[in-house]
Amino acid sequence: MRPLIAAFAATVAIAMPVGAFAQSTETEVTAAQPTRFTVETIGEGPDVVMIPGLSSPREVWRPNAEKLAATHRVHLVQIRGFGDDAGANAEGPVLQPFVTELAEYLSAEEIVAPAIIGHSMGGLAAMMLGAQNPDLPGRIMIVDALPFIGVIFGVQDLETMTPRAEQMRAMMLAGPQAKKTDCSAVEETDGLPAGNMSNTHKGTCLVGNWSAAADKRVFAQAMYDDMVTDMRTDIAKITAPMTVVYGRDERGVPVAMMDAIYASNFAAAPETEFVPVDGSYHFVMLDQPEKMQTALEAFLAD
Repeated sequence: MRPLIAAFAATVAIAMPVGAFAQSTETEVTAAQPTRFTVETIGEGPDVVMIPGLSSPREVWRPNAEKLAATHRVHLVQIRGFGDDAGANAEGPVLQPFVTELAEYLSAEEIVAPAIIGHSMGGLAAMMLGAQNPDLPGRIMIVDALPFIGVIFGVQDLETMTPRAEQMRAMMLAGPQAKKTDCSAVEETDGLPAGNMSNTHKGTCLVGNWSAAADKRVFAQAMYDDMVTDMRTDIAKITAPMTVVYGRDERGVPVAMMDAIYASNFAAAPETEFVPVDGSYHFVMLDQPEKMQTALEAFLAD
């Protein structure tokens, strides 16, 4: 099964050319002082918070964010260790502390009813934020993420999933550090690239480089945290409107199967709006950037 989220195990990002933007500034956080992430803000208008996935830096959202910044104030979040130093994430759990500090940041900076957009593990974080702090988000978009990654592995409970997560963490920590590739030299061919992150060779290269650049300890711990988090019941606590965007590509998983996976796993939140994007694997913003932008603008226009 093509995991939208096996993706999680490789989910990552790299530095696509960072377009200069006149209003782009590193946020100086004086009230919340988060230690788990950094934020860059661009644009002016209603607030939008964009969260990358596992091992991905904020650059994964850069092209979409720069377009949204024409009408919105975009907060580009980056979990420490995924594109910069590990900071407080060098020890202990990563995912829940990140969600807790993100809630504190939103409250301290008086960011009212923002749109929260998260890809992969960032989507799981968005669900956690909405369930634990129902009054904070104005709306939530989840991009290619499920409430429980276990179903991708054929697992339905945390008791079974936990030892697998422990094994995965140990393997990632023991493995060699991956090397970066010159993505500018990558050419598209008729053959599909290996894996299930992106259905283009350039996208696959970018994702691999993002993984290679991530702090190995943070990567392994965040993967573990993701694997042992089950939000299938708790998403019922989310009161903000939810939109779920997910990639579909018959070359990976049959469309009907992918639709069924999402419908069943979000059953506890029956008002969820689903937006399938055909021709995409896990990194929808890389495989179908125009369709992703259309989905973002429709989500923010509602």
